Amino acid sequence: MRRLAGLSKPVVAAVRRAVAGAGLALMLSCVVIVSAASTKVLMAYADVGLTPDCGVSYLLPRAVGQQRAFELALTGRVLSAEEARQWGMVTEVVDDTTADASARRLGERLTAGPTHALGETRRLLRSWRLTREQTGREEARVIAKALGRPAATALVESFVSWGSEGAKRRA
Repeated sequence: MRRLAGLSKPVVAAVRRAVAGAGLALMLSCVVIVSAASTKVLMAYADVGLTPDCGVSYLLPRAVGQQRAFELALTGRVLSAEEARQWGMVTEVVDDTTADASARRLGERLTAGPTHALGETRRLLRSWRLTREQTGREEARVIAKALGRPAATALVESFVSWGSEGAKRRA
C-alpha cells in the first residue's frame, strides 16, 4: 500500500462486486476509481471484532469526512456504488460490463497527457501533512519547475492561444 501511495503517477482502478477491508484501502489509494454499478462498499472490521488496517483509518476520513467514516466503520453499513460516488469514494459508476474498459480508457487518457504534471498534481493533492502555507510554497515550486519543461511550455502556449481565439469570438 505504501508503494502504491508513493507512485509518481495517478493510479486508475476498476472495482466490482464487493470492496471491503484491505480492498477498501487499495481502492482509496487510487486517485480515479471506476465502479461497476452493482459494487457494494463496506468496512466489515467491526462485524468481525477487528479494527481498520492497511491505512483505511487514514484514507477513509479524508475521502468522505470524519462522521461518514465513523458511520461506515461502526455500523457495518453497506454502500451501493452510487452512494460511494455520492460520498466521494469513487469517481464514476458505470454498467457492470464496462467497468474494466472504462477504467482502461481513463488510464490511457492520463498516460497520453502531461504525465509529469498529473503525477505532481496527485502528490500535491495528497500532501495531507503540509500546512496551507507549506502547500502554497510547494505548489509555487512545482509550477516554477514545470514551466522550465518544454512540454509544459508548449501546453501553456496552446492554452493561451486557445483563450485568445475564444475571446475574439465573444467580442
